[in-house]
Amino acid sequence: MENLMFVYRSCKVIWTLLVTILGYASSLPVADDSICTAEELAKYSIIFTGKWSQTAFPKQYPLYRPPAQWSSMLGVTHSSDYSMWKKNEYASNGVRDFAEKGEAWVLMKEIEEAGEKIQSVHGIFSAPAISSGTGQTSTELEVHSRHPLVSFVVRIVPSPDWFVGIDSLNLCERDHWMEEVSVDLFPYDAGTDSGFTFSSPNFATIPQDTVTEITCSSPSHPANSFYYPKLKILPPIAQVTMVKLKKNQLGLPAPYLNLPAKSNEIIDSVSETPLDCEVSQWSSWGLCRGLCRKTGTKIRTRFVLLQPANNGMPCPNLDEETGCEPENCV
Repeated sequence: MENLMFVYRSCKVIWTLLVTILGYASSLPVADDSICTAEELAKYSIIFTGKWSQTAFPKQYPLYRPPAQWSSMLGVTHSSDYSMWKKNEYASNGVRDFAEKGEAWVLMKEIEEAGEKIQSVHGIFSAPAISSGTGQTSTELEVHSRHPLVSFVVRIVPSPDWFVGIDSLNLCERDHWMEEVSVDLFPYDAGTDSGFTFSSPNFATIPQDTVTEITCSSPSHPANSFYYPKLKILPPIAQVTMVKLKKNQLGLPAPYLNLPAKSNEIIDSVSETPLDCEVSQWSSWGLCRGLCRKTGTKIRTRFVLLQPANNGMPCPNLDEETGCEPENCV
């Protein structure tokens, strides 16, 4: 009996020590690489460059009503407690309205409510629209050591619900702010409209789908305006560059990045996407024409659905002729 009591007391002591040690360990600060210890505030110029050219994206390229262009940019600097949009998650009502119609009011309301409720938003920024597929727009943004993340959206116009953007890019690297960062941008589908082409009519996706990246093979449908099955990846449709401003630059207009001519030539040659000719199915055979008791001929036709571009495969013959036995001969 005495031995059992001794074992019980020993176990009790060990258990008490373990609880004490674990409790102490849980009170220690957790090492977290994501914590920003840089100076409290930093300002950046953000430059958005559209690369949506007919050379890079020749299929169904919008030339009029309306021509290819970009909406205004709407962005936010925030903490990890807030998310404007995320790949493979459902778009909010605000992102839906912006991606489909370029209307920012609901999205602005969502951002303001998040800032008021959980103090997760530091500031909102915007930049003017671009009236063509290629061009630049810029503005300034401010990040905070507790709000070092940047997110934004820019609508592709025209499109059903397509956009480009960044989700929660961290500009802080532990104890310092990044001096400059550039990101290539690719198209996303907000999952709220079911159109395949730039000029598709409004047709709501029911039930709503998640935000997905549009690639050269997905959606896997020939009608898709970004469907280029011979490519491994799409060329970037846009690019964003953020440059940290020095204190003596604060308040100055955000600089435009004018690339030298040689660089432009390289970019254009890399982004030249070949587009093969696409033709319709053959029509039914026409009437057999010819003289009695002699072989006649009949013809079927097809037409061009999509003209080739950038050294793509040329169109095949649009007429085909074959022999036949005339029924109503002369």
